[in-house]
Amino acid sequence: MPEHTGAGRGGRPARRTAAQRRTAPLVVAGRTIACATSLAVLGTCGFSWYAYQSLTNGLTTSSALNDLRNGAPPHLDNSVNLLLIGLDSRKDMNGDDLPGQFVQDELHAGSSSEVGGYNTNTLMVMHIPANGGQVTALSIPRDDYVQTVGADGKMHKIKEAYGIAKSMAEAKLGGKGLSKADLEKQTREAGRKATLATVQSFLGIPIDHFAEVNLLGFYDIAKAVEPIQVCLNHATKDPAIEGQGSGADFTAGLNTLNASQALSFVRQRHNLANGDLDRTHRQQAFISSVVAKLKSAGVIGDLGKMQQLFDVVKKDVVMDDRWNVLDFAQQAPNLSGGHVEANTLPIAGFATVNGQDVNKVDPVQIKRIVQQLTGHDPAPAAAASADSPAEAAPSAPVPSAGKASGTVDVINTSASAGAAATESKALTALGFTAGRIGQGPRQTRTTVTYGTGAKDAADQIAARYGVTATASSATRAGHVELTLGTGYTPPGGAPGAAPPPSAGGPADPAANIPMQGPPVKMGGIPCVD
Repeated sequence: MPEHTGAGRGGRPARRTAAQRRTAPLVVAGRTIACATSLAVLGTCGFSWYAYQSLTNGLTTSSALNDLRNGAPPHLDNSVNLLLIGLDSRKDMNGDDLPGQFVQDELHAGSSSEVGGYNTNTLMVMHIPANGGQVTALSIPRDDYVQTVGADGKMHKIKEAYGIAKSMAEAKLGGKGLSKADLEKQTREAGRKATLATVQSFLGIPIDHFAEVNLLGFYDIAKAVEPIQVCLNHATKDPAIEGQGSGADFTAGLNTLNASQALSFVRQRHNLANGDLDRTHRQQAFISSVVAKLKSAGVIGDLGKMQQLFDVVKKDVVMDDRWNVLDFAQQAPNLSGGHVEANTLPIAGFATVNGQDVNKVDPVQIKRIVQQLTGHDPAPAAAASADSPAEAAPSAPVPSAGKASGTVDVINTSASAGAAATESKALTALGFTAGRIGQGPRQTRTTVTYGTGAKDAADQIAARYGVTATASSATRAGHVELTLGTGYTPPGGAPGAAPPPSAGGPADPAANIPMQGPPVKMGGIPCVD
C-alpha cells in the first residue's frame, strides 16, 4: 500500500506548520527560477548551435593554416591576428573562367581569365588585442619585394607567393588523375599556405585566422550592401581599356557607388599620385564605408540579418576551419564603433628587378614596427641584455627577435661619397655586425653576396636594397658583402618613401612609428586620395 506520509488521522491532510507555509512559496520560486535558468541556458545553447550552423552551412573552409601553427612566432597574450586576403582571380572556386562579358563590363578587369593570375592584391592583418582595446589594421603593399616561404623560397613580390606555390602544386599533382575541381582546391590550398607562411615570416607575428575573397566575392559583397558611399579628396578618372584601367570616374567629396563602381574604386591605381599605395588606402576606406553602412542598416549585431548577408557571399569566401564565425559575429559591434585604425606598412623606396617594378622594404624595420604595434616587442629599455651593455642604451634601436646575425662588409662604387660608412652605420643600428668599409671598382647594380652560414642575414639585407642575395666563395664565412652600385640611392630616399626610423625615439613603442601615408580611422566614411 502506498504510504500516506502527509495524511492525518481519518485520512485528512495534516496541517502544515507556519514555517512550512512560509517555506513552500520560496521552494516553488526557487524551483521556478532553476527551471527558467535551465531553459534559458538550453535555449541559448540551442540558438548558438542553430546560428553557428546557419552561418557556416555551405561555407568553404581551409586547413592551410594548421600546418603553420607550430612554427609560428609565439603569442604573448590572448590577442588575435586575422589576415584578410583579396585574391585577384577571374576564376570561380572550381577554376572555371568567369563569364568574359561580366568580367569586362561589371568587374572592369579585362576580358581574359589569365589577367591578374592568382595574385593577392589585398593583404591586411587585423590585430584584435586581448583587452578589447583599439584594433590595429596593417596593410601590406602588394609589390613589397620579400623572401617567400612555402613557394620557391626566392625573392618575389609578396602578392606572387600564392600563384607561384599554386603553379608548383599543379606541376606536382597534374598527373594524378584529379578532377579539375579537386585540382583547383588542392593547388589553392598550396597558394594559401605559402601566402600565410610568407606573411608570418615577413611580419614576425603569428596569424591565427584568415579569410580569402576573390574578385567575384568582392562584387557580390558590394552588390549585397549597395549603394555604398565613399569620399575622395580629389576628382579622378581611370578609363577601362583592355583590362588596364579600373573604369573609375569619381568626383571630389562624397560618391554613391553601385557594386561595379565599388570595384573600380578599390582597384584604381593609375592617375593616382602614389599609385598602388593610394589604392591600399582606398581598400581601407572602402572597408570602413561598408562597415558604417551595415551598422546604420542594423545588420551588425543582428545575427538574422548577418546570416542573410553571409548567405549571399559565402560561396565566394574561404575561411580557416578553426575560426568560430559566431564568436566573431558577436564581436562585430566592437569592431564597428570607430575602434579600428588602419595603417599601411612603409616601403624603403622603389626598384626594378628582372624588369618588374617592386617596393624595396627593410624586413628588420617591418618586424620591429609590427611587433611594437601588436605588443610583441618589449620597450627598448626592457629589452637590453645584461650580457651586452653596449646595446643597453635606451636610445639604441632593438633588433627584432627574428633578425638573422651576420657581419656586413660594405663596398661603395657609387658617386655618393661616404655611402659605405653611412650604410654600414644604418645596418649596425638594425642589429647587424659592422665589418670592413671600402671603395671598389665601379659596377652598375647594387649586389649582396654571402659566405657560409650568412644566407638569412644576406636575404634580409638584400630585401632592404631590392636585390637578390647570392652565395659566393669569395665572401668569408659568416659575412655578407654589400656592394653599392652606381645607381645606388639610400633606402628611404626615393620619392614617396617613408622616413627611416629614428634611433632616439620616445619610450612609447607606438609613438612616431613611420607608416606609408596617414592612417585611415575606421567607423565612418573617411576621405582618401
